[in-house]
Amino acid sequence: MKTCPYCKHVIKDNWYYCRNCNKPLIVNFDKGLVRSLRSPYDESDYFHIDLEEEGEFYDNTIINDEDIDKKIKEINDILKSKETLGEPIPGDLLIKKSSLYYKKRDLSSSKKNLELALQNYKEENDLLNIAICHNELGLVQEDNGFFDQAIYHFNRSLEILRDINDNQKIIKVLNNLGNAYYLIKDLEHAYEFYQKALQLSEQENLRFEEIKSASNLVEVLFLLKDYERIKKILARNTEFFKENDDVYGIILTHVKNGKLYYKIGKDYDYDLAYQHLNNALDLIKTIKNTISIYVRAKLEWECFLYLGKLHLIWNNIMDAENSFLLSLEAVRIFAIIDDINEGEILEELARLYSIKRDRERAIEYYNLSYEIFYKFGDNLKCADLKYKIAQLYSDSEKKEMTAVTYFEDALNLYENLGYIKEAAILLHKLGDYYLHRGMTDMALPNFERARDYYKDLQDDYNVNFIEKKMKSLTKNY
Repeated sequence: MKTCPYCKHVIKDNWYYCRNCNKPLIVNFDKGLVRSLRSPYDESDYFHIDLEEEGEFYDNTIINDEDIDKKIKEINDILKSKETLGEPIPGDLLIKKSSLYYKKRDLSSSKKNLELALQNYKEENDLLNIAICHNELGLVQEDNGFFDQAIYHFNRSLEILRDINDNQKIIKVLNNLGNAYYLIKDLEHAYEFYQKALQLSEQENLRFEEIKSASNLVEVLFLLKDYERIKKILARNTEFFKENDDVYGIILTHVKNGKLYYKIGKDYDYDLAYQHLNNALDLIKTIKNTISIYVRAKLEWECFLYLGKLHLIWNNIMDAENSFLLSLEAVRIFAIIDDINEGEILEELARLYSIKRDRERAIEYYNLSYEIFYKFGDNLKCADLKYKIAQLYSDSEKKEMTAVTYFEDALNLYENLGYIKEAAILLHKLGDYYLHRGMTDMALPNFERARDYYKDLQDDYNVNFIEKKMKSLTKNY
C-alpha cells in the first residue's frame, strides 16, 4: 500500500497528484514518473543542434512564424523524399523540426517529433542522442504541465550521460532536475542537484556552466535567506557577464540583485533594489528588437513584480497597481499553461486593493490567487490566502459566518500541514469570535484546542492567558 509522502493518505499507482492534499507525487525513478515545474529564471538547457552553446551563451533570436513555417516545410520535403526512396529518417532533422515547433509554442508537435527522433536513435543505439531526446522531452513536458514525466525524462537522460561520461551535458541535466525540484518546494533535492552541477562545473573548469549553476542555486538560497552567499555569487556572475559582453546575463543578474535587496528589507537596500530593477528594464529596451516577445516577457515579469512591491512599501498605490498589472501581463504572455507566478502577482494585487479598502476586489483577487496555488498543490499558501479572505469578510457584520467558514478552512489546512502555531492562533481567534457573540459552548472547545497547541509550543504566556479566559467562562472548569 502506497501513501502520499506529504499527507500520508493512501494513493494509487496511476495518480499524478494526491487527491487528498493535491501535492504532485514524487515516486521512485525506477518505478516511474515524477512531477515538477520549471523555475522562472531557470535558464533550462536544451541540446538542440541549432542551440549548441559553443560561442553563444543564449539563443534569443526572433524568428517569426512565417520563417518557421518555411523551415518546417523544407524539413518536411526532405523527410518525404527520404520516405519515398525508402531511406532512413535522420533523427537530427526530427530534432530540428521539434525545435521549430517549440519556437511556435506548438508543444504537441514538438513532443511528437522528439518521440519519433527518440525511437530512431533507440533503433540505432545512439546513446548520446537518446539522452538528448530525453532531456528535451523533459523540458517540453514541463511546459505541457506533465511534470512527473519531465523529471522521468531528465533522470533517463542523466543515467545515459553518466554511462558515456559526458560531463558538460550532465551539468545541464543536473540543473534541469534542480529546477524541477525547486518549484515543487523540495528544497533539499533542488539544492542537491544545483550543488552537484556547480561542483562538477568547477571540477571540469567549465566557467560558463559554473556561472549558470550558481545562478540557479541563488533561487534556493533566497528561500534559505542566505543573502551573503547570494551577494558573492551575483558579484562573480556580474563580472563574468561583463567580461563576455553578455547583456542577457547582465539583465538576469540585475533582476536577482533587485530581488535580493528587496528581501534584505532596509531603506537603503530598497533604493538599491529599485536601481537594479530599473537598470534591468533599461537594458531590456536596448535588446528588445533582438529577442522574442516571450523572452522579453520572461525577463520583465519579475522586474515589474518587485517594483510593484517597492511602490506599495512607499505608498505609491497607482504606480504599484500599474507595475503589478504589467507583471501579470508578462506572465500571461510567456506562460503556456497556468503559471504559479501568476498566483503571487494576483495576491499582491489583492493586498493592494485591501490597502485601498476595496474589499470586494481584494477578495476577488485573493480567490483568483487561491485557485492558482490550489492547482499547484501549495496548501500552505492556500491556508494563508483563506485566512486573509476570512479577515476581510470578518469586517462585515453581514458576512460573519462566511468569515468563520474561511477561518475554519484555513485551520484545517494548517492542522493537516502540522503548522500548529498558525492553528493555535486561528483557534484562539475563533474562540474570541464565538465568545463575543455569547456562544460560550462554541468558544470553549476552540480555546481548549488552542491551549493544547500552545502547550506543545511551550508558550506559557498564551497557555496561561487562555486558561484565565476559560476559567472566567465556566465555574466547572
